[in-house]
Amino acid sequence: MIFKQLINSNRVLVFDGGMGTLLQSKGLKPGQSPEELGLENPEAIRQAHELYVRAGADFITTNTFGGSRFKLGSEINPTDFNERMAVLARSAAHGKALVAGSVGPTGRMLAPLGDMEFSEIVSVFREQITGLVRGGVDLIIGETHFDLAEARAVIIATRQVCDLPVAISMTFEQGQSLTGTSPDVYLDAAQNLGVDIVGINCSSGPEDFIPLVESMLDHLDTPLLVQPNAGLPVLEDGKTVFKLGPEEFVEKLVPFISMGVKLVGGCCGTTPDHIRALKQMAQNLSVQQPSNQNKPCIVLTSRSRKACLGFNYKPVLVGERINPTGKKDLTAQLQGFEFTRALQLAEEQIAYGAGVLDVNVGAPMVEEEKVLPSLIRELTARFDVPLCVDSSNPEAIKKSLFEYPGSILVNSISGEQDKMDVLGPLCREFGAPFILLPLEGSKLPATAAQRLDIIEKLLIKAEEINIPRRLIIVDALALTISSNSSAALDCLEVIGQCRKRWGLGTIMGLSNISFGLPARELINSTFLAMCLAAGMTSLIANPGSARIREVMAASNVVLGKDNMAEEFVSKYSGWKPSGEYIHQAALQVEDFGSSLKEAVVKGRKELIVDLLKEALANGKQPFSLVNDEMIPAINLVGEKYEKREYFLPQLILSAETMKAGFEFLRPMLKKDDQDVGSTIIMATVEGDIHDIGKNIVCLMLRNYGFNVVDMGKDVSASDIVDTAKANKASLIGLSALMTTTMVKMEETIKLIKEQKLKCSVMVGGAVVTQAYADKIQADGYAPDAVSAVKVARQLCESVKVV
Repeated sequence: MIFKQLINSNRVLVFDGGMGTLLQSKGLKPGQSPEELGLENPEAIRQAHELYVRAGADFITTNTFGGSRFKLGSEINPTDFNERMAVLARSAAHGKALVAGSVGPTGRMLAPLGDMEFSEIVSVFREQITGLVRGGVDLIIGETHFDLAEARAVIIATRQVCDLPVAISMTFEQGQSLTGTSPDVYLDAAQNLGVDIVGINCSSGPEDFIPLVESMLDHLDTPLLVQPNAGLPVLEDGKTVFKLGPEEFVEKLVPFISMGVKLVGGCCGTTPDHIRALKQMAQNLSVQQPSNQNKPCIVLTSRSRKACLGFNYKPVLVGERINPTGKKDLTAQLQGFEFTRALQLAEEQIAYGAGVLDVNVGAPMVEEEKVLPSLIRELTARFDVPLCVDSSNPEAIKKSLFEYPGSILVNSISGEQDKMDVLGPLCREFGAPFILLPLEGSKLPATAAQRLDIIEKLLIKAEEINIPRRLIIVDALALTISSNSSAALDCLEVIGQCRKRWGLGTIMGLSNISFGLPARELINSTFLAMCLAAGMTSLIANPGSARIREVMAASNVVLGKDNMAEEFVSKYSGWKPSGEYIHQAALQVEDFGSSLKEAVVKGRKELIVDLLKEALANGKQPFSLVNDEMIPAINLVGEKYEKREYFLPQLILSAETMKAGFEFLRPMLKKDDQDVGSTIIMATVEGDIHDIGKNIVCLMLRNYGFNVVDMGKDVSASDIVDTAKANKASLIGLSALMTTTMVKMEETIKLIKEQKLKCSVMVGGAVVTQAYADKIQADGYAPDAVSAVKVARQLCESVKVV
């Protein structure tokens, strides 16, 4: 109740600040985690909380950011630990502040980017959240998440454990998360999940947060939390220091309040003094929810892209082709658990402009409960277009929801067989918008009045089980006009009434309307133009139909959704009535995975070995294939990554494809007695337990032929040096994610120089900069995996020359 009163007021609310810097003054040793200190010296944690309460924080966060079993280790019970830390925070709050149970990233990557299953990560978070709830927290907050799928897991786990409010906060660099999610995509996915607070934190200072917040304002319906760092860290006297003081920090946060930000706080480098200054500022200000008149009816998201379905948006074309009906080749592959044809159909439809892909695997002898979620995973790994899961099997839909990182569209929920009771709560829990299909019983509702009556009943049912309207879009239900001359008019009436009475968008499969008639595309396209004029927000059709695409493009101009006809002119300046016009997409889909280079660039892991076998059979040499085709291909992937055309998912997929090809060729390369690359030692420095970035760098380096020895995380300087000696390494790569462990890099470099090793040192990690690398006399600095390959090549070559 107190939370609701606070969050519904017009007050500016204040969260606490950073814990790491504060705890250093209370005994936190270099390399030691705050969680370890919490077990060793709980009084230090309690005192730190009290300092923030005295500073005026409305919310304090528990010392459980690294409280998952993966971070704590097997000897500590995560539920008990989180309960103890929650009790500590509760005792320090003295009823003057609410306690937020902190849940940070696990340090693992979810499939298909890593080896963790979504259900397992949810289970890990449930353990942690159960302890926090037992300890008496007032809300759960997921902090500093960089992957939308893992952030989603925190929210779902919370809902499964308790009914406490839930907040989620992600971190962004250069406008994107590590796995390619932009702030606006994150916002829409989080709001679909029904969070109580959505936030952004860490990574940099307040100035860099301004464009992030601006990109979220159009769709913002949820209280927004902003927690920047106190600027970027610098190294002084062997310690990392944040230079932005309390007054300047607060001054830079004031503009956020006028933008509609309701909650403010601090992250790395902020102290109780920063929070005290924030509180003083907040007492004199009130916040108003930003106006978002351009809000869509529903939003679908992948991990990195969204599709807005709304009256003020261009209609979205949902590609219908991944459906085995009438496709013997696709049916046969799905029966054999093979997806080559489905992936090809996906790429073709995307090239033709599909904004969403409908995925249906329903066919005889196809195990939908296994095949559908597996295909969803494959499509998610390769393409960033949002998906629509299309099945009459509730269990197949449920398993597919576990595979998807964003807000998938469910097709569909009708009034038949209590589908709303079964699938409605599932869509609510997973933040999955769904198509409401006006059917009940065995008889089709032929008239608009009948359909509208069913829609109203289903909406009442949805409201009873707390399903928000932002998750609902209505199927206007196209019936054939060859047997019912008013079928099209009834659809137009449903479209108009859904908009007028309920503010709901509509969707429709066009093909039924013309069944049994000649020249079906003429009927379909004419009907489409009428539906769009009536307010239909999306359609399910074949994107390969030139006539459908033409009508959509022309309608956007006529309905004022294509400003100055800019998009229409760019696409149709060469159009001719004779039909000679060729859509550019037709040229793009012909080379689907047909070459070795294409397979690497597009991440077609399942094709790479067959393509290599074919090339070898045609007389190509193994080293020629690596050096002349595979390496240039992965270089192109690197260029796309640097240009931000590709993000981590695409990078990993191409890297895995490269790895599969290189492993196949490796025995032949060894036979040729060729040197496959210099040896590189990779390690996360002592005291640091983060290794996701380091693991990605290892993967990329191996794909370029380097012999990589991965020592893992929390590795001492002496062990790194001994391993480098034993392996005659040309290069040592050091990673650190924490400001408290950066100093271990300098210690390692000093030991390398003392031991006079003839190898170079490359450093990297989220908190590491070029200036810091220069200061500690590292030979190279790499901000990401692609840069690491370039730096490694240069440094290894220099060692060879020496």
